[in-house]
Amino acid sequence: QVQLVESGGGLVQAGGSLRLSCAASGRTFSSYAMGWFRQPPGKEREFVAALSLSGSVTFYADSVKGRFTIARDNGKNMVWLQMNSLKPEDTANYYCAASQGGNLYSDYYYHYWGQGTQVTVSS
Repeated sequence: QVQLVESGGGLVQAGGSLRLSCAASGRTFSSYAMGWFRQPPGKEREFVAALSLSGSVTFYADSVKGRFTIARDNGKNMVWLQMNSLKPEDTANYYCAASQGGNLYSDYYYHYWGQGTQVTVSS
């Protein structure tokens, strides 16, 4: 079992940057693929980024490709989402999630979720 705690959200101006962190508990962290999802106000949750067990393979939503970077450190049980060139449409509650396999673009395949951290981008 994995418990996830996100941090690093906040208010930032358009064009700015934020780095979200996700701290995981449990000795089996390296056996989970990890992902970030977001839920904009009044909308459904959507995929943002994911990476493989080792972190060598990454996946991004088209809307964030080239602006966001996902990374992990299995020795520290940490996952990060570096967000650059932020836009107002990036405003959402961001969630870290752990998957034991499957289509990493789909939230259906994630078994553990954090509580979320709010990101607000002002224009």
